[in-house]
Amino acid sequence: MTVHHAAGVGYQRAAGVYERSRPSYPLAALAALADALPLEAGRTVVDLGAGTGKFTRLLALTGAEVLAVEPVREMRETLAGLLPGVAVTAGTAEATGLPAGCADAVVAAQSWHWFDERAALAEVRRLLRPGGALTLVWNTYDTSVPWVRDFQDIYFRLAPRDLPSPPLSAGPGDAGPGEWPGAGWRAVFEEPGSGWGEIAERHWPNPHPTTVADVVERMMSSSHIAVLDAAAQARVRAEVEAVLGAHDATRGSGRIEMPYTTDVYWVRPV
Repeated sequence: MTVHHAAGVGYQRAAGVYERSRPSYPLAALAALADALPLEAGRTVVDLGAGTGKFTRLLALTGAEVLAVEPVREMRETLAGLLPGVAVTAGTAEATGLPAGCADAVVAAQSWHWFDERAALAEVRRLLRPGGALTLVWNTYDTSVPWVRDFQDIYFRLAPRDLPSPPLSAGPGDAGPGEWPGAGWRAVFEEPGSGWGEIAERHWPNPHPTTVADVVERMMSSSHIAVLDAAAQARVRAEVEAVLGAHDATRGSGRIEMPYTTDVYWVRPV
């Protein structure tokens, strides 16, 4: 399997910025997931598309053995430097290279939308032991906040047509699934005879303390922005800075809070 050009090149260029500018995840979400799966010493979890290890490091706190899979070398090297005790492999979600029946759980945090779903699901089934579960996790923007909505509008307006889109927040008060890019990920699980059970889900607020400068870098670390040439990136940076400068909450250079929602879904083969 190949990696989408935006991910393969964009994240290659922006691995360091990605690590610095992206939020982690609430410990409450980790605790709920560890109870539901469960994750504990003596069990094994595979982390697909592990990136720089934002979620990997939380999985390691459960005591379970963590096997991280990340195809982009620069991301993989960052993860290995931060988490020397975690085994990291260069596979993809569709072809991990891991042995069959090696996992009690498979997790994809901020990555499932990049995968060929059907091929990845076949690989997940191959990896899972009986009773195992697949978990999907996303940090999504709270677009009820005006400056966040304007910020996200830039992201989607500049995205190429073939760019896989993460879902927007599914938390209370947000628009329903199907109204937003990336909402179609559920369909393959809900097809008659899919062989997957009911999707369980929970959502947590995840406010991220940051700065205006780091919010700009958050945009610049997006795969389809990082892949642009220097002149195009400069135009994007200027547009983001102008948008942030137009809102009272983000005008200036002080510390701000970027409002995210952490969306967690888990499902078992039947």
